Amino acid sequence: MYRHICPKMKSLSVITVTYNAEKTLERTLKSVREQTYPHIEHVIVDGKSKDGTVELIRNYDNEKLKWISEPDKGLYDAMNKAAAMASGDYLCFLNAGDTFFSADTVEKLINSIPEAKFPDIIYGETAIVDENGKFLHMRRLQAPETLSWKSFKQGMLVCHQAFIVKRSLFEPYELQYRFSSDFDWCIRMMKKAKNIHNTHITLINYLNEGMTTTNRKASLKERYRIMAKYYGQVSTFLHHIWFAVRAVIKPEK
Repeated sequence: MYRHICPKMKSLSVITVTYNAEKTLERTLKSVREQTYPHIEHVIVDGKSKDGTVELIRNYDNEKLKWISEPDKGLYDAMNKAAAMASGDYLCFLNAGDTFFSADTVEKLINSIPEAKFPDIIYGETAIVDENGKFLHMRRLQAPETLSWKSFKQGMLVCHQAFIVKRSLFEPYELQYRFSSDFDWCIRMMKKAKNIHNTHITLINYLNEGMTTTNRKASLKERYRIMAKYYGQVSTFLHHIWFAVRAVIKPEK
């Protein structure tokens, strides 16, 4: 059972944005619904799917589920819409196909927070799973013991899904970035944060779907621009030389 932490219990809004996600969404819906911690809502923003996504959402409809289905301007526009709909103390972004690591993950997350504390950001580790939910390996980049906005000089050390932000801290994702706005957003959130809490637990099962070569190249170009904006051109260039060396020494699984 979860323990009483402070006079006002912490609540979590889990945000999922979808488009034609009927093949992967159900595992996410089940994972959120099965969490042992009671103070959770699930916010789904669907981009007017043409498959069975909306019917699937309707099948799982309950008092803790908020959802809309309408056209949007892409992934990050949908995330902004969902954040505006959320009412929880904290926001967690789960893609369709991603799940919490176990049924008691949110309970463990909440119980890891020192009593009477409301950290601005909460983070943890990420496991990589296949389309059947089978564990493949831990994420190659491990979450650091302590996290600050300068940590992402080394790359995105914490997976977006395992990076949970106080709703009052939230600022919209920048729509100028099509593939890496989450990287920019995480840095902005950390620059604002006064208290960042490491749960020291694995929070998320991340679906290993991969990205097309074209999108991957575009994403890396965007990420380079973002890093140069925050950390400077010289520092970013030198760190990318190290990334190339690291990829040879410890290739991604």
